Amino acid sequence: MSEAAAGTRSRVLVVGATGRLGGSLARASLAAGHPTFALVRPHHFARPDSPLLAPLVAAGATLLEGSLEDYQSLLEAVRQVDVVICAVPTKQALEQKPLIRAIKESGCVKRFIPAEFGLDPTKVQIGDMDYGFYEKKIEIRHFIEAEGIPHTYICCNFFMRYLLPSLVQPGLDAPPRDEIKIFGDGNTKGVFVKEGDVAQFTICTIDDPRTLNKTVYLRPPGNDCSMNELADLWETKINKSLKRVYITEEQLLKEILDAPFPLKMDLIFIYSAFVKGDHTYFEIDSLIEGTQLYPHVNYTKVNEYLDSLV
Repeated sequence: MSEAAAGTRSRVLVVGATGRLGGSLARASLAAGHPTFALVRPHHFARPDSPLLAPLVAAGATLLEGSLEDYQSLLEAVRQVDVVICAVPTKQALEQKPLIRAIKESGCVKRFIPAEFGLDPTKVQIGDMDYGFYEKKIEIRHFIEAEGIPHTYICCNFFMRYLLPSLVQPGLDAPPRDEIKIFGDGNTKGVFVKEGDVAQFTICTIDDPRTLNKTVYLRPPGNDCSMNELADLWETKINKSLKRVYITEEQLLKEILDAPFPLKMDLIFIYSAFVKGDHTYFEIDSLIEGTQLYPHVNYTKVNEYLDSLV
């Protein structure tokens, strides 16, 4: 009998715990009382007092040496837990396949949360221009489902630290004070969620039968904002009107064509969210929206986040 079946908290393995999101997931897991393990690459494992690992160790995480390239280490780690959460970057998404095989072989994992944590890749309408960004996530979904792995997909749209600090002005590090570019008509809404809040909602799902083999969306009230609404909020904060320069869809597509990387990807994601409406064009059943499922979780609203930028 697993410890989870015995009535104690599920044991959680976080892969990618040295990253920003992975670290947040590990801390949220520990805060919720779950025995929490972090899979750590050998070169990091040798230095548990490093700035990347020391906070995890201090919070009570158990470090396990291993990597996605070392199948035996994955199998040994997975056999110690009930839940596996992966938080590697999208460019490494396909490297989750050995981890999924290890989960399948172990037979003891009751929930796998793969490295999604963005837009729902099945809802994106720009699949022909994203350089395979979302294809990788869809391929991993198919692999998980073909192997019969119990899972939950977390779709949280944009992290607040991406684009919001500049008010969706690519190339800027801070919000504009005089002039703001508005992409499209400015009325299509994008969604922003703070990473620590994503982590809290994610940990809430791991023992919840309502979320088993489901996609959980995070579209918190107050965090779905159009570019015009963002500009309005910012003008109120700084007590000043901004000149609004509207960039048409045609102009934006030309900018995307001419832009170098990584600016090109920023513009593609802006086009997806604020012109095509990929965050919000579809309805969400209240049963699978995180703030409806877990109303006790306090989250940072866009308006509050903007206060920190004034």
